[in-house]
Amino acid sequence: MGRTNMNDQRLQPHSHPGGFGGLNGGLAADRQRVLRNTYALLALSLVPTVLGAWIGVQTGLLAAMGPGLSMIVFLVGAFGLMFVVEKTKNSATGVVALLGFTFFMGLMLSRLLAVILGMKNGGNLIMTAFGGTAAIFFAMATLATVVKRDLSGLAKFLFVGAVIVMIASIANVFMQSTGVQLAVLVAVLGIFSAFMLVDVKRVVDGGETNYISATLNIYLDLYNVFTALLQLLGIFGGDRD
Repeated sequence: MGRTNMNDQRLQPHSHPGGFGGLNGGLAADRQRVLRNTYALLALSLVPTVLGAWIGVQTGLLAAMGPGLSMIVFLVGAFGLMFVVEKTKNSATGVVALLGFTFFMGLMLSRLLAVILGMKNGGNLIMTAFGGTAAIFFAMATLATVVKRDLSGLAKFLFVGAVIVMIASIANVFMQSTGVQLAVLVAVLGIFSAFMLVDVKRVVDGGETNYISATLNIYLDLYNVFTALLQLLGIFGGDRD
């Protein structure tokens, strides 16, 4: 998936009278505000995701598409909507665009959910994947508050890895190789778990000052970790009898 890393307006020194102490306190308060807004919008974004997934499962819309067509719809829709979110991130329209994007992503998730729900233990697998994703997020978010090292170098490495994985997963739509699929899923799980650390730390450090962009990035991390974890659970723990 695409990544965003664009900064909003920077805080100006004259906004915080009282010398360096007042400036540092103001910057810290501003970063906490962005982080709170990000977490609140992230929680809100789960509502349209669940709604989109439910509609997709009930209508079977994605199931009617072949793998190739659904991949094209996913890529065009996801990148198109992400572009809209980035273009409108400095206004209230950005929130609406983000929620529209998360609804679309929920709709795209319905194909996988329908397959998992077709298993006897499908409900348990979904809850396990959700719990595992939440645990990974909690661990990475906590780690982001204590790590002092600059992670910009790691972010560049992860971005390259994400591009390679995306190309491999597109190719595997036509190759249908189980080995490639497993390798891609493990890579996605590792890459986007690490991206959670990088993206939360960017907000904590003040490198990301727009909570809509921050939410978009972290949402993509969560989405990719959840889908990879759910597929791995389905492959190794799914009850198909």
